[in-house]
Amino acid sequence: MIFAEIEAFAAALPRTGAVAGLDLGTKTIGVAVSDGLRAIATPLVTIRRTKFTADAAELDRILAGREIAGLILGLPRNMDGSEGPRAQSTRAFARNLDARAPRPLAFWDERLSTVAAERALLEADTTRKRRGEVIDHVAASYILQGALDRMGRIGARADDDYD
Repeated sequence: MIFAEIEAFAAALPRTGAVAGLDLGTKTIGVAVSDGLRAIATPLVTIRRTKFTADAAELDRILAGREIAGLILGLPRNMDGSEGPRAQSTRAFARNLDARAPRPLAFWDERLSTVAAERALLEADTTRKRRGEVIDHVAASYILQGALDRMGRIGARADDDYD
């Protein structure tokens, strides 16, 4: 099921279980995963895109056995917040993925995630070649970490309501 709001997505998830984050590009898909308590996002791998069926099968293979409770897809909005063709393509990918294997899925604004990932890799003195190899899954971890942080604040606020 695809959720429009991160709050509804968080409510649909079991209490524990990892979440995967995807940075969907035209040529690659960056993949990151969280720990079971959803505190830390870790870059995992980059998939070279071919066609949807092959991409989804590769994603299933990578995530198999990781007990993934849900997916966060980076939504490439324009800087003014509007959605262009890339955002529409991401939404179509999500619909196709949901039809293939339903699990909670939400979008997270990915504006500047690649810029942040590039900056972090430059600060780590990563070579240009290595940056090209890892930038997509590092960007996926930035996307996922943003969503995890937001879900953590939602959970903390809910816990305060019970006190």
